[in-house]
Amino acid sequence: MDLPITDNAGEIGYTQAMTRPALHIFALSGMTLLIIGLHYLLLLQFSTRVIFEELFYLPLILGVLRFGSKGVVFTYLGVSAAYLPFFFHPWSETTPQLMERALHLLFSGVFVAIAYRFAQREREQQSLARQERFFSGLGQAATVIVHDLKNPLITIEGFARRIQDGKGDLASAAAVILESTATMQRITGDVLAFARPPQMHFELGELGVVVRTAADSCSAKARKSEVTLAVRLPDKPVICSADYFQLERALVNLIDNALDASAPGMLVTISCAAHDETLEITINDQGSGMDADTLEHLFTLTFTTKNEGTGFGVPIAKKIIEAHGGTLQVSSRLQQGTCVLIFMPLRRTTD
Repeated sequence: MDLPITDNAGEIGYTQAMTRPALHIFALSGMTLLIIGLHYLLLLQFSTRVIFEELFYLPLILGVLRFGSKGVVFTYLGVSAAYLPFFFHPWSETTPQLMERALHLLFSGVFVAIAYRFAQREREQQSLARQERFFSGLGQAATVIVHDLKNPLITIEGFARRIQDGKGDLASAAAVILESTATMQRITGDVLAFARPPQMHFELGELGVVVRTAADSCSAKARKSEVTLAVRLPDKPVICSADYFQLERALVNLIDNALDASAPGMLVTISCAAHDETLEITINDQGSGMDADTLEHLFTLTFTTKNEGTGFGVPIAKKIIEAHGGTLQVSSRLQQGTCVLIFMPLRRTTD
């Protein structure tokens, strides 16, 4: 089935987030009506006792867990309004029965207040924990970035002083300075790329072309490392809409990692396939693989096992794939290689 082109993948998640409260309200209302239906349809003909009244706590709990203070109040008022018919005949024929109904409303109100307080405290603790993780990660990222920038700065300073003192070969010193400057530009470029949300520009193109182009960009490194780079494409061209510049960038980062993990004589395979509504891109290597701890921290900012590198490559690739509405999965075993799986929705033009 052909799907319309989506110009901004973020709009999908935003729309889903906007409809989530409506789904909660629908579920809460449906649950309350179901409980009332149980009483009227099943019990009224057998017993006048409201034996299912404890079930009214279920929508109250849902309201406490899903809504803020105003939502909790409205939930309580709505459920209480649904409970009001039980104050009348045939549910409440005697004074003790009326008092029982009134106490139920009172106790449910106390329950909601206490439960909301505990839920709010839990939310505050989770928010503080997220902030602590954020600032901790920010501090680690800053430390790594400063360290990585410090080394080329020291190199530039050292060779600039040699030039100033008239020592050494001028051309060699200039080449080293330019190389260090390029390293600094790469680091700052990676930082900016991760910090900013990717600007997605979807256009119609052929998936195999971007896969082949990404592989060609890494072919020189593959030859230098004596690693065979194989590309396997579908027999028929896969025409779809994507941001091919960003997608190529993500693939280059992932292929580059696969080459770094491979020893001379090994094989790195990049393949792609199109299913009914999904694109699948696979990158396999025969390298040393990763242990569980490395896999756990693979998407952590600045985490890297390379002697050189900022650790931004895999997180940036993941960010680009997710901006396409897709997912990035990595499986690996020590001494058995690594498999990277990319799944993205297949966007096509309508006829």
